Amino acid sequence: MAPNGGTCFFILILTSAALAQPADLTVNDKTAKKLMIKCQSKGFPLPQMSLLKSVFNSSDLLAVDRTPEQSSMLLSSFLQVLNSITPGKNNDPINQFAQMNEKMTNRILNCSHLSFMIQKIKNSSDSSSCFLKAFVAPASWTALITQRASNINPDNYNALLWAAKPVLEDVPSETMKLPAKVDRQSMKNMMKMLQEVYKSLTDVQRTRVLNWAKDQILENNFNCTTRPPTDPQASLMLYCKPSLQWLDLESLSILGSYISQLMPEDIDFCPKQKLCEYFLSAQLRSSMYGAAEMGPSLSKKFLQRIQECFGENEFQHHVDKLGPLACYYDAPNLTSDLCRGLLSQLSDCNYTLNPMLRKRLVNCMMSNSSDAKALLHLGSGVTMLSPEQLSALPATNLSNVLQSLGFDLRWTTGQLMTIVRNQLGNKKCDEVSGRDLLALQSVAAGLPTCALKNNKVEEILTDREALKNMSQQMRTGQLKAMVHGLLGKMNPSELVQKLPGPLLRCISLSNLDKANITSLEQVQNKTWSRSQAAYLAKKMFKLKQLHFQRLNSVLQGVTCEMIDNVSDSSVMEMAQAITKTPQWLSKVQARCAAQKLFLTLEKERRDYFKTITEQELDAIPTMLLLHLPPWNVKDLPDSTCQVFLDKMQTANLSSLPLHAPSRPAITQRALLCLSNGKNLSELTMADVSRLGQLLCEVKPSQIQLMAPDVIKFSLRTMAFCSHVPLLHRPELLQMVNQTFGNPSDWSEKTMECLGPLVLLDDNTTSFLPNKPWMKDVLVFLRSRLHLTSNVLQKKLFDLTTSPSSAARRKRETVSGSGSAVSVIEPSEKMIEELGMNNVYWTAPKLEMMSNSTFLATVEILGAISSYNTDQLHVLSNKGVQAFGSVTQMTESNVARLGCITRGFSNSNLEKLPFSLDILEGIAHCGWNDSQMTSVWKSVAKYNNLTVHRMGAAEMVALNRFICGLNSSEISQLSVDAFRDAVGSIDAVQCSSNIKKLLKNLTVSAFGNPSTWTEAQVSDLHSIITGLDATEMASLKPSVFAFLTESCIPHIPPENFAALSVAQLEALGPDNAALLTSGQRAVLSGDQLAAVQRAATGSTAPPQNSAQSDSGAPALMGEGFCILVKPLLLLTTGILLL
Repeated sequence: MAPNGGTCFFILILTSAALAQPADLTVNDKTAKKLMIKCQSKGFPLPQMSLLKSVFNSSDLLAVDRTPEQSSMLLSSFLQVLNSITPGKNNDPINQFAQMNEKMTNRILNCSHLSFMIQKIKNSSDSSSCFLKAFVAPASWTALITQRASNINPDNYNALLWAAKPVLEDVPSETMKLPAKVDRQSMKNMMKMLQEVYKSLTDVQRTRVLNWAKDQILENNFNCTTRPPTDPQASLMLYCKPSLQWLDLESLSILGSYISQLMPEDIDFCPKQKLCEYFLSAQLRSSMYGAAEMGPSLSKKFLQRIQECFGENEFQHHVDKLGPLACYYDAPNLTSDLCRGLLSQLSDCNYTLNPMLRKRLVNCMMSNSSDAKALLHLGSGVTMLSPEQLSALPATNLSNVLQSLGFDLRWTTGQLMTIVRNQLGNKKCDEVSGRDLLALQSVAAGLPTCALKNNKVEEILTDREALKNMSQQMRTGQLKAMVHGLLGKMNPSELVQKLPGPLLRCISLSNLDKANITSLEQVQNKTWSRSQAAYLAKKMFKLKQLHFQRLNSVLQGVTCEMIDNVSDSSVMEMAQAITKTPQWLSKVQARCAAQKLFLTLEKERRDYFKTITEQELDAIPTMLLLHLPPWNVKDLPDSTCQVFLDKMQTANLSSLPLHAPSRPAITQRALLCLSNGKNLSELTMADVSRLGQLLCEVKPSQIQLMAPDVIKFSLRTMAFCSHVPLLHRPELLQMVNQTFGNPSDWSEKTMECLGPLVLLDDNTTSFLPNKPWMKDVLVFLRSRLHLTSNVLQKKLFDLTTSPSSAARRKRETVSGSGSAVSVIEPSEKMIEELGMNNVYWTAPKLEMMSNSTFLATVEILGAISSYNTDQLHVLSNKGVQAFGSVTQMTESNVARLGCITRGFSNSNLEKLPFSLDILEGIAHCGWNDSQMTSVWKSVAKYNNLTVHRMGAAEMVALNRFICGLNSSEISQLSVDAFRDAVGSIDAVQCSSNIKKLLKNLTVSAFGNPSTWTEAQVSDLHSIITGLDATEMASLKPSVFAFLTESCIPHIPPENFAALSVAQLEALGPDNAALLTSGQRAVLSGDQLAAVQRAATGSTAPPQNSAQSDSGAPALMGEGFCILVKPLLLLTTGILLL
């Protein structure tokens, strides 16, 4: 019994091991099972019976009116759930006990019993208690949301909060119900717990928490409400006055990180004095630490109100409390103290919003002093120092700063080379010691490759953490050089055991073959490349050690043949195992596993999916269920709707091809289940939330049939979609305009919320008005978009460079709307702000750039690979003005120029000092064949390199410039070195003649193409494009899924024409989608159909089917209308999306 006579009861339905709650709030064993699976994936051991008995059979439970029989029932319920996630362990005593008690009657558990159990679990230091916490978590959350807090003892309430936390860390948006009413103290405690799970919640959930907290604050503190009159909680309260200042100091403190979800207008309801106290107490900064990035509108509103707290010059003494708001603060007069205080706040700032601010502050601090103390105060701001400034620093001071900083700093190539030169002085490569390398681990990417090949490298192996830190920053050429150096001292078997991920992935297939790998234990807990995984998966398959639940990254190498080889009795176990590590599972593998599972299930029972039960559907991993063919989706019985919706709500659609017929079929089936005989106009926001990512696939015409508030909610939610079908976009944009008005008239906050939908349309994007806040909002949205269009980038360029924007930066005036008619010359601040968007400057405008501006921004400009000829001509001339003629330029100058070097003539390219160390950084710049030849000649001369002396490390460092070698030079390359290097060489794009020569070298290294394995094909990248049609046709079908995407568009069309239907089907969705129109044009009808099946992941309907349906019945405003279409028409239509 709870205090004051209050009792909270939970029905424990032990026949299904489910924890139930009052009728409208059902929590069953699915939640507990999900949480237990998380415990299992983290490697926690299963609990021993001794621990279970201490929790379930304790004398404490007996003391609160529980009989031994009731405790045994609870234990049995727990064991049944545990048994469901540990298949194949039926001989375990724990599972035998669970099986003995499968049929149990209903039992009642009250809050006191639950609290005693929680306390036992909380006091246990046993890591296996994770499973027990998973079991009580759903019941604990049920108690919190269904019972009045005043009826629960405070200690018990806090115990329930602790136990319920795992549920909120893994709960879908719609399932996250919150208590209707809690008292002030309980609300504070609840918010503390909600603060702890903040990072694991979605943006929608965070907003829901904020709105709930606001309701509680209004009702507890002001005895009024803003709930709609239909809400039972609102019936006994007055409606709050619109002017009520509810956001006081206590409320702000309670909200914590959830202040990031406030509306800008909410800040107006905070009394000035209370807001000032909140800011001065530094709570604002601490609340924003770790919170989601606050939008520009709310950030600027906070900043505006906070500045009102202080006089003109007083505010700058408190900038150390700004936190991320510092992004938006433009200090009028910089002093040394102000610079130090403001710089300390920029670590959590989105630097793209105000990139020049950090540089201004750093220069401000360095103008007064460059001693060690000043450098340490810079913190991560040291990356704002130019190479010239870094070079001038005393080596000891710079060394101290490097030791104090972390490993995630963003250095430019020029800075790295300068720092290494500053620290190593004039040391030759063979003079660099292991101690030198360790001291420079934070700037390892700047180390010369030759220094990593000497005998001293072996010394680093004793410091595993340092080796890991270094390898995570290094270029591929450096990694290969280090592995090459270590192979001279150690055998491959030792390296496999000792090397961290990046270095491990540079071990070639030939050396991996020498590593004496005989068991899965040797490789299961390492991160392998795809080609290595393919090699290892085949080896484990031959050794009969392909245990799917332990493969981890090796999973990415599993072929469809290996999946098909799994016995029927083990298919479900395989399916559940591989979907526990979805990051290693490709679309091809997911489709193969799904097909194998579905075929196996249909062997068990005829019409399996027509008669499938809830339990059977729940057992199918969601990731694979998404691949269920449309005709099977249509056949799912209505009795499975709740389970189906639960699974779809948390489904990640990224494993499903964009054009898969299953997408619309599953979406329609989910809507059918959701409506349950109702019209779409009767669906609520909670209903729509249950669709999860499927909402992104719903037709706009169906959304239009919903209630107005549900339409608004749906559109706001769809702004977070990673993909909206192309055919849906025009109608969706029209609905957005009808619902929220013309985007040109939107407020800043509305654009933040709905902007991603507007940005789906290039025409609307290009005509967005030039409002004062537009650039900040688009920059904010850009970081949240999955794909960024060129039109958006050009729009940002126009907003940044328009005369009105430039004037506003100077005098803080507001410009009118409309597009810019002209731009001003490039300045340092503009170039810093534009980043990669500097590509939109015209050549005449680039010509106007001053020499000092070019020098200050050369590495930003040099990072851009898509300049046209006129732009390159201007910029390369600027390079000569800044650094002198090509014969005067240094290696560092060339590295800083980056892609701008492509603007020099071939004769001048041969004169530039290209070191092997800088080639990887410029390989992506879009070089033509003659330019690559000139660069190679320069490299050979400057590095004293000949093809005879070129080892694997040099080939990898040469990168794409291997295309610059002539036929005689390629024929002289070492076959063994090439075999060792090829897997680490970037995707090369050579002339057709050079491709053939490299292919011949590959045949010498790996044999005839007909014998090439999946691992080898994955390693060869674009060299595959050098095969002729006969050779291409000789490749085994299983290797086509391992072709790298970068090579697909470059395969000659006649090669595709020579492929069989089986080979084309094996391409997989991602590869098939990359075929060009020219490649498709030469294919026959059967070949095109095969490519279509590969791209969509579709299969043919059963032969006994009279016709194939388009999926689930389509929903109309006044009920349901079954639309039956042939599958071919459906698939053809889907391809247009």
